[in-house]
Amino acid sequence: MKIAGYQMQPIVGDVGANLAKIEAAAERAAAEGGRLLIAPELALTGYGAADQFPDLATPAHGPVTDRLSEVAARHGIAIVAGFAEETHDGTFNSAFFTDGKGQTAVYRKCNLYGPYERAWFRQEDRRQVLVTLDDVKIGFLICYDVEFPENVRRLAKGGADLVVVPTALPTGWSGQFIAEHMIQVRAFENQVFVAYINHCGSDELFAYAGLSRVAAPDGKLVAKAPADGETLIFADIDPSAYAQSRAENTYLADLV
Repeated sequence: MKIAGYQMQPIVGDVGANLAKIEAAAERAAAEGGRLLIAPELALTGYGAADQFPDLATPAHGPVTDRLSEVAARHGIAIVAGFAEETHDGTFNSAFFTDGKGQTAVYRKCNLYGPYERAWFRQEDRRQVLVTLDDVKIGFLICYDVEFPENVRRLAKGGADLVVVPTALPTGWSGQFIAEHMIQVRAFENQVFVAYINHCGSDELFAYAGLSRVAAPDGKLVAKAPADGETLIFADIDPSAYAQSRAENTYLADLV
């Protein structure tokens, strides 16, 4: 299965414009044979929306997510995109998955980062969200979640082949270390693919590191983006191609 990661610079506060950007990326990705498009954390609102989040938040099944499903159906490609989710219990930092054929899923971030996120979002309990697309089992995390090894391990133990991670990684030495080292380690230590798809550019509050990438079970990068600029990156997700890696690195089987 071919996936596409959309390293994106959202327009803060303009959900309609961001939906249009994601649709354009979906059309391009589908034309290249992509079966799944991944957009960043809070791609629909912009990560730096701050006090706009309460007004921009949308239900998990409402006009905005319906539009994503329509885009997925129109272009024949599944989509994952971050959004601010409105619920009776408050607002969550969430990711919406749609295959355009009726299968949907919502994952809520369980590890909120810093006072900024805690000011605007509720923290979800840790839980697995898994879907299957083209015989590939996909699990979801959001940004800071992936920096906790137990989160990826939980999905791997649940049978995930690919862990999708929409993110909003800022510039700086720690962010660079996470993108350039930690993501590959998470893939290797769990023998899964990890797709880590970031913002680029800046808004009024934050500057973003870019450096989107897809790591394979053997720890090698199979796709990567530069620090600057919007781009689509593509990777082939074929778990069977890494049988030797799993045979040599039996972490999941040997876990006690």
